[in-house]
Amino acid sequence: MKGQIQALDRTQPGLPIKRGRAGTMTHDYKRHGTTTLFAALNTLDGSVISTCMDRHRHNEWLKFLRLIDKSVSPELNIHLIADNYATHKHEKVQRWLKRHPRFQMHFTPTSSSWLNMVERFFRDITTQAIRRGVFHSVDKLISAIEVYIVEHNRDPKPFIWTATSCDILAKVKRARQVLNRKQDLRLPTLVRAVCVCSCGTPEMTRGRNAVIESVVLVVANHQARPHRFFE
Repeated sequence: MKGQIQALDRTQPGLPIKRGRAGTMTHDYKRHGTTTLFAALNTLDGSVISTCMDRHRHNEWLKFLRLIDKSVSPELNIHLIADNYATHKHEKVQRWLKRHPRFQMHFTPTSSSWLNMVERFFRDITTQAIRRGVFHSVDKLISAIEVYIVEHNRDPKPFIWTATSCDILAKVKRARQVLNRKQDLRLPTLVRAVCVCSCGTPEMTRGRNAVIESVVLVVANHQARPHRFFE
């Protein structure tokens, strides 16, 4: 699902990039409304099943599931990879899925939408059909989206991972190790700050301890450079 796609009417059409000049796009625009694109990417052949709706609630999600059900051959099982939205797990959705056992849902972890290959398709349609477009109405925007998808489905190509799962997991492990080392280096400066804040009367100390607990939690989870107070 690609939500809140804006139909922007710019004061002047953008000029394409060429030798000696960057592409242009006016800073001012008028909003004519939004639409939500529901799309299902077949990872085997790259074809897309899609529709545009005004909102993204469980009602719209059920409509899209029914569209997929009609579009896919009945003898095939369907494994859907979707974002971890509450909408996708609504009670009515769960009941519908029980009545249609060929649908198997797989939810990506939080902040891991990039694992879903349809996100790569959303990037393409954004850069090639939406971002620099001029749309005088939501209907014009929807028409542009539909034309792009029709052209895409005439000669679809699947997206193929260029990195193996082992490479990806190794990179995640290295990033975690770097983060842990940075946090370990901050502990001495944090201790000095705690020592400075802990002085005073018992009443003051109890109040400061609550502040210190919050500071410890923030610093332990913060990945950016610490504030000068802790240097």
